[in-house]
Amino acid sequence: MNFRQGGEIMENVSALPRVMNAKEVAAYLGISKAGAYNLMNSKSFPTLRVGKRLLVSADKFLMWIDEHSDNSEIEM
Repeated sequence: MNFRQGGEIMENVSALPRVMNAKEVAAYLGISKAGAYNLMNSKSFPTLRVGKRLLVSADKFLMWIDEHSDNSEIEM
């Protein structure tokens, strides 16, 4: 599950699972798993909570990236 290639995020989003967990979010963004959990616990992130699991749909995740790709800082 490597979503980065040479430091660049892969453009082929069809490789993403429909629902992503913290490990997959971390791999895609190139951040630590702890960083992904912090992000998924932030108010601006479209987290789906199933019991104690934190998940995000790939569609909402990609929309969230588009909405936050104006170099704005994300509060975690």
